[in-house]
Amino acid sequence: MLKLHDLLPSVVEVARSAGLEIMDVYARDFGVEEKADRSPLTAADLRSQARIIEGLNALAPATPILSEESAIVPFAERARWREYWLVDPLDGTREFVSRNPEFTVNIALVRDHRAVLGVVHVPAQRLDYYGCEGVGAFRRSSGGSAAPVRVLPQAASPIRVVGSKSHRGDSLDALLKRIGPHELKAIGSSLKFCLVADGAADFYPRLGPTSEWDTAAGQAVLECAGGFVIDLEGQPLRYNTRSALLNPHFIAYADASRDWLRLVAGNAA
Repeated sequence: MLKLHDLLPSVVEVARSAGLEIMDVYARDFGVEEKADRSPLTAADLRSQARIIEGLNALAPATPILSEESAIVPFAERARWREYWLVDPLDGTREFVSRNPEFTVNIALVRDHRAVLGVVHVPAQRLDYYGCEGVGAFRRSSGGSAAPVRVLPQAASPIRVVGSKSHRGDSLDALLKRIGPHELKAIGSSLKFCLVADGAADFYPRLGPTSEWDTAAGQAVLECAGGFVIDLEGQPLRYNTRSALLNPHFIAYADASRDWLRLVAGNAA
């Protein structure tokens, strides 16, 4: 089993090196292809992917890697993995293509179906969020020192909600009406988890599709900062439990004294 505390700084460096590959493409004119699911693909996705695979293989050559841009591993093989890397080399490609700086590099270590280590690197802002079990969560800007981050244990008034910039949908609008007074910040990528983690937001409901590589790193950061990520049955979000790599709908939050699920259930009624 990999030692999380020893591994974390090196994984941060792998994410940063991938971010440099992304920013090299970002600084130029670049083409955009369309994948089978009609999502965009750029050279930045592929260059980041190559750098991450190289870096993680150097750190832990025996640990499998599952990434958005790699061939999907059959569940019969994945089901035997107790520990593996789960990677999104460029989360928020739509933001990247539109020159919105809210895109990230996501690297998580999943152990026994749980995200126990996560790194979210924001290349355009030269910013890192990272954490692992037993250590906590941290935020570091380029050239600065790492600062511990912790959720705000009591939600602000009005409630500060973060939602998807590219995938909002009517279900979120209906939920916001039930919440009442609130401030909504629409933001791309896994940064939504990080804003809840560092106390800048209270609630992130995701009532639309996500893949497992979209959420694992951000979930690890948020949970290490004292927050929660649960599905609509009230169970913590888990990974590699079935053949599909899609997550159920979920909510992420900081204030455990509020019944966030009741709001979501009322929205669905």
